[in-house]
Amino acid sequence: MGGPRMNSLYTIEQNILDCIDTETGEILDTGRLNRLQMERSNKIRNIACLIKNLQAEARSYEDEEKSFCQRKISANNKATRLKEYLSAALNGEKINATEFSIGWRKSQQVQIATGAEIPSLYHIPVPDKIDKIGLKTVLRNGKIIPGITLIEKNNIQIK
Repeated sequence: MGGPRMNSLYTIEQNILDCIDTETGEILDTGRLNRLQMERSNKIRNIACLIKNLQAEARSYEDEEKSFCQRKISANNKATRLKEYLSAALNGEKINATEFSIGWRKSQQVQIATGAEIPSLYHIPVPDKIDKIGLKTVLRNGKIIPGITLIEKNNIQIK
């Protein structure tokens, strides 16, 4: 039953643990747990301490999750900055090498000038959100909206 577990704050008697699926927390045999021949206060202590162990374990996982999330954000930010540098240095040049290839993908991005009046049709009913996909579609189809333009971008692709 169960995989590796962190060190527990409290020792729990094995006969209590035998009644519980350590992976899911499901009580495998409620009747058996009820029939355990042990002092009521000892049974309550074991179950309460098991709960405290599990809550501490969950907090430690949450702390690790936050740490990994920060590491992920940091790694992505570093990669983005390096891609920006490489993109500026290569200026559209394609490269094929043994370990990597660099290509380019064209895209269009809606650019909204400061103070541009955005038609109400393109406001999303969430504060400060704009329907840029809708704007992109009508701009591609030739509609002119003062202060709002499409700009061509050349995005680096590293594989």
